[in-house]
Amino acid sequence: MDDQDKRYKVEDLFGGNDCEEALHTLYHFLDGELTLDRRSAIENHLKECAPCLRAFDFEAELKAVIGRSCKDQVPEHLRRKIADALAEASGDEMGTV
Repeated sequence: MDDQDKRYKVEDLFGGNDCEEALHTLYHFLDGELTLDRRSAIENHLKECAPCLRAFDFEAELKAVIGRSCKDQVPEHLRRKIADALAEASGDEMGTV
């Protein structure tokens, strides 16, 4: 392994070979909140660590199921009520959402 590969190891980012830290970071990975270096580290760790890959697969599927299932629309009267309350709180005359 050369220096370039080692730079992207999870243990280099977190100061130890700790799957718990890698798993914690999976949520940020799934939400697209990581730097390129951290994304690469997680991807490399998942290639080498079957338990973390299983956890990743579970979390990714759970996120997808929730995303497909939670598509309720806010009723227009509630949307208007919230917009009016926000407008009143901010001093505007009429709110928009």
